[in-house]
Amino acid sequence: MESKILIGELARRAGVTPRTIRHYQELGLLGSVEQESNGYHYYSDESLQRLNKVNVLKKLGLSLEEIQSVIDLYFEEPSMIKGKQKVLEILSKHLEQTDKKMEALDQFRQEILSNMARIQLMIDEMSN
Repeated sequence: MESKILIGELARRAGVTPRTIRHYQELGLLGSVEQESNGYHYYSDESLQRLNKVNVLKKLGLSLEEIQSVIDLYFEEPSMIKGKQKVLEILSKHLEQTDKKMEALDQFRQEILSNMARIQLMIDEMSN
């Protein structure tokens, strides 16, 4: 039998706030959540596993939108291969974007150095 976990306990175990859990629930990151007639939401062990996976994926640099596209894949089959493959695709795109930004920053740095040299030359010529 799967245990029923209240939001406060789930938050404590996952190291997040209840507000974060509610937000993730709204985004569909926690899977199905049981609500009883008393209005309480009960979470499962899978909810905790999903929260932990969200935290890991965030640390890898994935946005919540990207996590939405991949989280269910991790829980489809025990090896989690599909989820890992999708994360690799996302991280490859991140790397490509980072490389482009680094190229642009390097070009900007070269322009700054060139401008500094030009200004220094003007100062030197005016000082003589």
